[in-house]
Amino acid sequence: MLDKLEAIKERYEYIGEQLTDPEVIADMKRYTKISKEYKNLGEIVDAYHKYKDLLGNIATNKELLQTESDEELREMAKMELDELEPKVEPMEEEIKFLLIPKDPEDEKNAIMEIRAGTGGDEASIFAGDLYRMYTRYFDNQKWKHEIVAVTEGTVGGYSKLIIEVSGKDVYGTLKYESGGHRVQRVPKTESQGRVHTSAATVVVMPRLEMEDVNVNKADLSWDTFRASGAGGQHVNKTESAVRVTHIPTGTVVECQDGRSQLKNREIALEKLYVRLYERQREEHESKVAGARKSLVGTGDRSGKVRTYNYPQNRVTDHRINLTLYKLGSIVDGDIQGIIDALRVADNAEKLKEG
Repeated sequence: MLDKLEAIKERYEYIGEQLTDPEVIADMKRYTKISKEYKNLGEIVDAYHKYKDLLGNIATNKELLQTESDEELREMAKMELDELEPKVEPMEEEIKFLLIPKDPEDEKNAIMEIRAGTGGDEASIFAGDLYRMYTRYFDNQKWKHEIVAVTEGTVGGYSKLIIEVSGKDVYGTLKYESGGHRVQRVPKTESQGRVHTSAATVVVMPRLEMEDVNVNKADLSWDTFRASGAGGQHVNKTESAVRVTHIPTGTVVECQDGRSQLKNREIALEKLYVRLYERQREEHESKVAGARKSLVGTGDRSGKVRTYNYPQNRVTDHRINLTLYKLGSIVDGDIQGIIDALRVADNAEKLKEG
């Protein structure tokens, strides 16, 4: 572990030097990317320094016990060892978690979809309750959210809601909410006072942004040709028109709108980015549709990740067998504890796989 941590420290110091390089500072995209890596590695390097100091202090006290004849100093060394040694294992576990590779999509904004499942009108009302719970959580996180599509229920709530959520580490935080959510309570429409079970589904997927489109200049093939049509002598007599081909996808864009070849190259490249973005977005949405089916199943009462039981003031997350008796605060947006527990369990599984 120490060798790996030392290599990370060297990388951290190298990136730190790059951040002072005028060429890097002038390239905002590159500077932002490096700054983000520097910040992420900083947490590991801080933990490494503490871990190395701990091991050094343990080694010093062990040496004192072997070489020191003064009983008082030996006793002090033994007392310090008894205090320091139990800290090693927890610190190693903490570092192991920090070394788990982060999903690059975790930092992205997210699209959240909430749909009423089995349970008729009560399912729509429950979908509305989930929306209220999440928006209160978004506000606590200081995230922005916007409804992009909505179908209201017949007696309240929603049949379907699609929300865009933007902020810091949105997808990485909300991705654990995907799945079937079940509610057990007496519906407002129930006259006999019987407890009913209804369901709603939640899907969270990373939002694709224009900056996610990466184009390697080596993958572009450029051609020039003489512009045709109206435009005067200059446009028609010089090879100012351009054609760019993105070789991996076969996407072709032509431009002859500008008077100069340079301007046409700029316009063509912008059009190419938009085309590639649209293509990538379509592939992304197809992937989302497939993932949605696997994440939420059929939307019935049996396919559940979490149950909200009102008579018992209980919320249970079935994936990690976590039960909390504070339903009121949870439906008011206090879901951070559940998300943290799910993240810890997820990291533990990744450690096993590693």
